[in-house]
Amino acid sequence: MKTLSPNLKYLKYLFWLGPMLVIAGAIAGIVSGSFSPIPLGLVIAGVVVVGLWLVFQSTYADHSTQPGFWSQRSTQVGANALITTLSVVAILGLINFLAANHVGRLDLTENQLFSLAPETQQLVKNLKQPVKVWVFVPQPSARDRELLESYHRQSDRLSYEFVDPNTQPSVVQRLEVKSNGDVIAELQPEGRKQYVQTIAPTTGDSLVGDGGYLSEVKLTSALEQLISNRQSFAYVIQGHGEHPIDQSQGAISQAVKGLQEKNFTVKPLNLLETATIPTDANVLVLAGPQKALLAPEVSALDTYLKSGGNLFLMLDPNTTPGLDSLLTSWGVTVDKRVVIDVSGRLAQLGPAFSSVSQYGNHPITKDFGSALSIYPLAQPIDVKPQTDVKSTPLLFTSERSWAESNVKAQPLKFDQGSDRPGPLVIGFALTRTATSSTPSPSPSPSPSASASPVRPSPSPSASPSPSASASSSPSPSPATAATDPKPKESRLVVIGNSRFAEDGGVNQGINGDVFINSVRWLSRADDQSLSIRPKEAKNRRLGLSGQQSNLAIWTAIVILPLLGFGAAFGVWWRRR
Repeated sequence: MKTLSPNLKYLKYLFWLGPMLVIAGAIAGIVSGSFSPIPLGLVIAGVVVVGLWLVFQSTYADHSTQPGFWSQRSTQVGANALITTLSVVAILGLINFLAANHVGRLDLTENQLFSLAPETQQLVKNLKQPVKVWVFVPQPSARDRELLESYHRQSDRLSYEFVDPNTQPSVVQRLEVKSNGDVIAELQPEGRKQYVQTIAPTTGDSLVGDGGYLSEVKLTSALEQLISNRQSFAYVIQGHGEHPIDQSQGAISQAVKGLQEKNFTVKPLNLLETATIPTDANVLVLAGPQKALLAPEVSALDTYLKSGGNLFLMLDPNTTPGLDSLLTSWGVTVDKRVVIDVSGRLAQLGPAFSSVSQYGNHPITKDFGSALSIYPLAQPIDVKPQTDVKSTPLLFTSERSWAESNVKAQPLKFDQGSDRPGPLVIGFALTRTATSSTPSPSPSPSPSASASPVRPSPSPSASPSPSASASSSPSPSPATAATDPKPKESRLVVIGNSRFAEDGGVNQGINGDVFINSVRWLSRADDQSLSIRPKEAKNRRLGLSGQQSNLAIWTAIVILPLLGFGAAFGVWWRRR
């Protein structure tokens, strides 16, 4: 064994240079993101220095006065600690690598609140083309991001991006975004897009706002509709003095534009000219007829409803649309009196403008809260209970309103004998099981128009609540009546006013929401072809009386601690 020269005995302290070089090179490589020649050279130099130090210790150690370096207990303990540490680091690194590349989640909630429905998982995994979900919000929520990440984990073909509309106007223009909070699904690379919902309060000229968080039910439905490429059709009946759909006096062109923005195709329909109700009609709209419909037309509408059709009636007072026979079969009665509202909320408009801030529990009005909608010259609607009809009131006037029988009498005062006190209902939503499988009837025996693919259009309204599920259960479109063996559901919405949807009026309050949500519900845009239901956490709270609550408090704060201290004192006393 060689003897260490006195001039070289301090070389052993150069060992610390090796670990320092290794650490410096590792840090430089991690920070820069790549091990370029400089970080890699530092690591290699450090390893070489450590190796030279080990050779130095083996060559110049004096075994006559002290054990060899490898025989020292400190060396063995240090080597064991180093090997153990490196093993633990390697195991943890392997675990993190596997976790990053193979994500696994365990949802222990009772209703699987944080797991995607099996239908959603199947749909996303079977995507044939890339789909990107655009969320136009300035500040995304963690809840929405987690939901979209759950979709992305099912398939790399589904991606998502949160966009600040104020910083990326080109993307907003390309996807035709109408307001902050809009969610758009885009099929790539062809660029076909599908509106999903609005998750933030709307601004500008948008007609519908939905608030809240991104919904799995709506997103999955939008994806299914996007890849299936189906279309929804709303036909507006004309020919009896109804509101026109083009830009003219008394038109409902703005409301129609709102429907088109939600992926509806809106067309006029004159029953006598076309002699048919198109088989692709998802919903028919009759907006303020001033003249009576002819008997064949009424019969066609009645047969259409019986076969599973959907009809939206907006009827004004002092008109005779000739629909009494149709409405009677649903138990609906139209009150001819005009609603007068002296609540003061619309003092600048006059008492003939009814204000509504109370709404029924229904998918159409579920998220309206206490927002205001306005109805000029409205009339009450009544529904007599029918065994086969489920009805839900939608619009309630204020307590300071009444139905006036003589609007020419001035000043307007409530007459106990002839007037009807408020609050009044001026809108109903009704459903019943279809009684006929005959597809889309025609008022005359002429050939029916060819059918187009039927597709419910998504819209920002809320999904059906459990309480309203009885009257909004999913059912197929009338266009599939001849082939669908399941019982179908007919839907009818009756509102005792049409002027709320006129150009100019539709932008007052949430009038546009009432119109679009009604058409959307009638066209079954809420119904999910994959039958996904919203998940709700079950209420497991324990209700305690005052006496039970006090007993629980005394037990937790006083009795149990005293028992613990008493037991401890008893053990100490026995051992002393």
